[in-house]
Amino acid sequence: MKVFYLFIIGTLTLLTGCSRNSDTSSWDNMKTAGRYMGRGIDSLFGKDYDSYLVENDDGAIGPKEGDFIPLNDKDLKAQGYDKAYPQPKFSPGENGIPQLTKFQTPSGELASVFEQIHFDSDDYVIRDRQDIATVQKIAAYMKHHENTFLCIAGNCDERASAGYNMALGTRRANSIRVLLIKNGVDFNRIYTISYGKEKPLALGHTQADWKINRRAEFKIFER
Repeated sequence: MKVFYLFIIGTLTLLTGCSRNSDTSSWDNMKTAGRYMGRGIDSLFGKDYDSYLVENDDGAIGPKEGDFIPLNDKDLKAQGYDKAYPQPKFSPGENGIPQLTKFQTPSGELASVFEQIHFDSDDYVIRDRQDIATVQKIAAYMKHHENTFLCIAGNCDERASAGYNMALGTRRANSIRVLLIKNGVDFNRIYTISYGKEKPLALGHTQADWKINRRAEFKIFER
């Protein structure tokens, strides 16, 4: 019941915020609140919305009802997304793999391997050379540690609707997953999740704050 009450509170918060927005934004937030309420009820019966997993280059799973962000073919071809990548054989919670909430943030020397990756506004393609190098470092580590499982979390800044940012966060996480697979990492060991704009690191409202929050971050589980 605790989960149910949390979703009730979250829904009331979203609906309260509607009064301060435009009609369009209010409608977006009401739809998003309804989806969150439905997910809270479903979770009571064991239905898991924990992970958004890429099935192929064109069809990463994301929110419905107009929140889906299509992939840009030009950007995808530039980075070599030319094959279909299936979901892992086992879901979190199966075969000795914990739920994604149990994955841990890498610490010590591993923190320099699993560095955060940042994105431009409304973008999900990695463009910075340092971020590309980070993907390569992560791929190298994963290939040499076959009992390590990875969770990629996509995050966004505060602008736009909650639904839009959930979809964009999904794209960001899945784009990194595809690149890791292209670099030789076993697809069975990579999971993704989107937090949208719900988990900002910077709480301000400046360009610098938004840049910090447009990120993908990593957690691992070593079996």
